[in-house]
Amino acid sequence: MFENLSDRLQRVFKSLRGQGTLTEENISEALREIRVAMLEADVNLNVVRDLIEHIREKAVGTEVMTALSPSEQVIKVVRDELIALLGKDTARFNFASKPPTVILMAGLQGSGKTTTSGKLAAWLKKGGHRPMLVSVDVYRPAAREQLKVVAKQVEAKLYEGDTRGEAAGTALVERLAKEARREAVIWGCDTLIVDTAGRLHLDQDLMAEMESLKKLLSPQEILFVADAMTGQDAVNSAQEFHTRLGLTGAVLTKMDGDSRGGAALSIRHVTGQPIKFIGTGEKPDAFEPFHPDRIVGRILGMGDMLSLIERAEEKLDRKKSEEFAKKALLGDGFTLEDFRDQLKQIKKLGSMESILKMLPSVGPFAGMQQAASQVDEKQFARVEAIINSMTPKERRNHEMISGSRRKRIATGSGTSVQDVNQLLRQYAQMAKMFKSMGKGGLAKSMLRGGLNSLNPRQRFGR
Repeated sequence: MFENLSDRLQRVFKSLRGQGTLTEENISEALREIRVAMLEADVNLNVVRDLIEHIREKAVGTEVMTALSPSEQVIKVVRDELIALLGKDTARFNFASKPPTVILMAGLQGSGKTTTSGKLAAWLKKGGHRPMLVSVDVYRPAAREQLKVVAKQVEAKLYEGDTRGEAAGTALVERLAKEARREAVIWGCDTLIVDTAGRLHLDQDLMAEMESLKKLLSPQEILFVADAMTGQDAVNSAQEFHTRLGLTGAVLTKMDGDSRGGAALSIRHVTGQPIKFIGTGEKPDAFEPFHPDRIVGRILGMGDMLSLIERAEEKLDRKKSEEFAKKALLGDGFTLEDFRDQLKQIKKLGSMESILKMLPSVGPFAGMQQAASQVDEKQFARVEAIINSMTPKERRNHEMISGSRRKRIATGSGTSVQDVNQLLRQYAQMAKMFKSMGKGGLAKSMLRGGLNSLNPRQRFGR
C-alpha cells in the first residue's frame, strides 16, 4: 500500500538533502512536488490544500528544530501533519455498558461488508468477545448465504432467521434485526454485527432503511466499509453516509491492492471520523486496527517494525523459535528438517513482500523495500518440496546426499538437480554462519535474555 506516494515523497526529500538551509524557494519547490504526489495518489483536493498549507506554516515557522538538516526538518513536518490528518491516536472501539454492543456495517454493494463483518467477528473473538453475526440484506441473491459461509469460516455465532413467505422490505429487515438482538442476549453474545444491504450507488431507499435500523438498534458503532481502490468515490460515499447516519468510523478494504492510498488520507478529513480498521488480504486474519503513526511510517519509508514484531509474537511458535535458536547457535547445528520448520514459521507472517515492506528504507535495511517486488514466493514452495522429498535420515545428515540421491530428490520434488544443489549450498552457508555466531558471547547473551528482548511493549514503551 502507498507505494506510489511513498516513492514520490522519497524523491522530494532526496532533492532537499543537498541544501544547506531551508528557504522559501526550496520549500515552495518541495511543496509543489508533495502536492503533485498527493493528487496523483488520489487524495481529495481540499485535503491536499489544507495539508500543504499546514506544512508550509510549520516548515517556515519557529516550530522547526534547527538541529535537523533541511530534509530531516521537512520529513518531520510532513510526518507530523500526516499523522494529524489521519488522527493522532489509534481509534477506540465503542462498547455498550450493557451487552450486546451493536455494530452496524454500512457501505455500497461490493465494498466488502460481508467479508469485513466476518473479519471483525474474528478480531473480536481474539480479544475475548463473543460476537454474533446477522445479515439483514434480504434483497441481494445469496447475500445471507454468503454471511453463513463467512461465519462458519471464522467459527462465529450466526442468527439466520426465517424469511420464507415474507416480501423483501424494511419490515422484514427490522424483524430480523430485532430477533437477532434478542437471540444475542439469550446466547450470551456480547456483540452483534449487523451486515446491511448495499446498492451499486447511493439512493433514498438505502438511506431510509439505514436510518430506520439506526433508530431501532441504537448502535454503538456505525462503520462505513469502503473499497480503498475506488479512491474518491469511496470518500464521496463516506461523506454522504456520515451526513445521513452519523458514522463512528470507517473500515478500508483491499488496502494491500491500493498503491495510491488517497481514500485513507481523505476519509477522516472529510467525515471527521477515524479509520478504525484496514483489510490487507482475503484471509480472515488479514485485518488490523488502523494505527496512523505506523501507516505514516510506511509512507515515509520509516517502516513499521512495531507491527512486524507484534505479528511475529502472535503468529510464531515461541517454543519452536527458541529451540531452533539453541540448536543453531549453541548445539550441534540445525538440520534441514529444522530449516523447513523455520520456513513454515516465516510463511505464517505473510508474504515475504509484505514483510520486507515493513522494514525501514534506511540504514542496514536500505534497498530491502525496493527488492520486495522481486521476491519469488514460489522459491519457498520449491525449497519445502525439495526437503519433503528427502528421507528422514537425509534431512538429519545432508552429507550423505550423493549424486544419485540428488537426482531422486529432484524428481520427487518436481525440481532440477541444480535446485537441489543450490539449496544444499545455501543450507551449508547458513549452518557455517550460525556456528560462527555461536562461538561468540553475543549469541549466548541473546539466548539468556530470551525472546523477551523482542517484546514491543518493553522495547517501545507500550
